[in-house]
Amino acid sequence: MKGQWTVALIVAVQLLCAVFFVSQIIGSILGVAPISWQLYELVELGAALGLLLGVGFGWVVLRRTMARNVVIEDQLRLASGAFMDVLEERFAAWALTPAERDVALFAIKGMSTQEIAALREVSEGTIKAQTNAIYRKADVSGRTQLLSLFIDDLMEASSTS
Repeated sequence: MKGQWTVALIVAVQLLCAVFFVSQIIGSILGVAPISWQLYELVELGAALGLLLGVGFGWVVLRRTMARNVVIEDQLRLASGAFMDVLEERFAAWALTPAERDVALFAIKGMSTQEIAALREVSEGTIKAQTNAIYRKADVSGRTQLLSLFIDDLMEASSTS
């Protein structure tokens, strides 16, 4: 929340400075000089400093955002690893064969029976038999319930952390 206010303040200062410079250009084109040149120079100096401060603060906010993104990417990578750990634990508990593990993983990734068969270079019938064996060992009726088991595990793990 604090970062949002900082960004809003930076944008507001830069907007005011830009409005000043644009109004002065329009004024000089139209031949209007609403303020004395001494005051104009001081305001112009202030606007230029405001733009420079905006660039500096913008850089700080950008660096913080980039650092936060690195942390979030690391957390996502850890969550992905945790998901793979959950998969492996379940696969071991169900005593899946190596082929069934591959098929289950592809199914969880959302691949169709035809896509899995093409990747594994086997017939669709073989994949259907393997998925039926996986569902039987996992005590589920289909792909949706299989995926639901893992989502439930992850939700339980995140609520206990």
